[in-house]
Amino acid sequence: MKLFKKIFNFSIKETKEIQSQEVNLSLDDLFVHNFIEKGGKFLYCLKKDEVIANLKSIISENNWSEILILDKNLSSFFKKEDVKIIESFNSKTPILTTCEHLIADNGDILFSSNQLKSKKFSELSENFIVYATTSQLVKDTSQGLTGIKTNNKENLPTNISAIKNYNLNKSEDNFLNYGNSNSKNLYLLLLEDL
Repeated sequence: MKLFKKIFNFSIKETKEIQSQEVNLSLDDLFVHNFIEKGGKFLYCLKKDEVIANLKSIISENNWSEILILDKNLSSFFKKEDVKIIESFNSKTPILTTCEHLIADNGDILFSSNQLKSKKFSELSENFIVYATTSQLVKDTSQGLTGIKTNNKENLPTNISAIKNYNLNKSEDNFLNYGNSNSKNLYLLLLEDL
């Protein structure tokens, strides 16, 4: 009887130890896990052709007839017949843009005035498509802010903020966001560039 008790107690202790061990994920795995857990839609691409194909699928799936492109370099992803590209902000038109960094430890996407101009998230459409590369992944917000400072030594951007919720029905109870919802229906097209 004591033998069974020893074996049984040992297996319970071993199971508890295994469950309490911390799992160390790579930056990209950690970001994807946190991003999807918050409701973000993630599409991983190995080539630029895959980015274009996925982008067209997103637009088709949502029946969008027009799109606002905040980074003019991204307009090369479209032909004129694919979708109407508009120039002015409209709260109903989906937005295609880039970002500053992808924050791995919480799944946030960091933006600045380089992408959003002087607009607040609450003034923008609830539908976002973000194009980013794996080289934009950073561990935490501090590294993201340092990256912005390093990449923009001559002209530091303003309006630095992050999309934290990718579910439109969820609101974050945070006094810093009071009256300024940053919940967006967000697709992320992540291109492998490393």
